[in-house]
Amino acid sequence: MAPNLSLFSVNAILILSPDGTRVLAKYYHPPHTNTSTPSPTTNPYPTVKEQKPFEKGLVEKTAKSNSDIILYDNRIVVFKAESDVMLYVVGGVEENEMLLWHTLLALRDSLNILLKNATDKRTLLENYDIVSLAIDEIVDDGIILETDPATIAGRVSKPPMHEVGGVKGLDLSEQGLLNAWEFGKKQLAERLRQGL
Repeated sequence: MAPNLSLFSVNAILILSPDGTRVLAKYYHPPHTNTSTPSPTTNPYPTVKEQKPFEKGLVEKTAKSNSDIILYDNRIVVFKAESDVMLYVVGGVEENEMLLWHTLLALRDSLNILLKNATDKRTLLENYDIVSLAIDEIVDDGIILETDPATIAGRVSKPPMHEVGGVKGLDLSEQGLLNAWEFGKKQLAERLRQGL
């Protein structure tokens, strides 16, 4: 059998509450797979109907576990408890555990940076867009792209560097807008004084 030379390594990234309800779930399917011969990297959970029992069973098994890595349903699962949620990274049975572990730590640490150490269920749901972007910066289609939390947080929280509409260096913060308003008022007052 030929060795697996694919970069695909993550089957799923899950954020679940302790009762097994889904906060966020991203399942990945390897590109260019032969569906007639299942491999260890193929995702056996293509629909929500199959995903929900997997997630429920995963929460039940990890609640009893005293380690951070388990083998569940022929998948390697690394997990970490954060406040009132559980973070999971699921990979194939032949996947490198340390690679999955660093991916999980990158997720946890980047969320801590982005959400100011408030990785509870409510904050995650309120900032769902940021959480989803952070996961997309870490893993794209099952391929791990980045594991440095500072880089991930920087990419998620920074505006694009290209010029928008010819305006360069415009401060759109609240203070910047107040400064622009004050500048506009002064200019208008000066023009009215000159014209009268």
